[in-house]
Amino acid sequence: MAEKYILNMITQRAVEEGIAMEIGKTSPEYFDACNIIEMNEQDMKKLGILKNTNVRVTSESGQVIVKAVVARQTVYPGLCHIRQGVWANQVVPPRTQSTGAPQYSGFPVTVESAPEEKLKTALQLVQGAVGMWKEV
Repeated sequence: MAEKYILNMITQRAVEEGIAMEIGKTSPEYFDACNIIEMNEQDMKKLGILKNTNVRVTSESGQVIVKAVVARQTVYPGLCHIRQGVWANQVVPPRTQSTGAPQYSGFPVTVESAPEEKLKTALQLVQGAVGMWKEV
């Protein structure tokens, strides 16, 4: 059984994501820009996660498989970051704290190594969330 580790999740925009969105959310560029979790290198070492290894991220709202990468920006130990978009939306809690927007930052997630799991495309995730995706 893989070790689990609880981190504080934040989601935010990134230049790479914005460029890829202009190309299209079903494009390979969007897939590569957004299906990642940026983690502190110390946290990755603590879990024995190698760079570019798939992990399962689980919150109170759901779970998603993403690729773990060493943070490209400042991410302190205990913090992690998924770019806003389809993959992040699988785990973002719907709470709004009366703001009208979901809680995109500051919620706990469990991260565990899942190298055998496959990354899903944006289309698979969106259609799967509403019961429309059919595995072939």
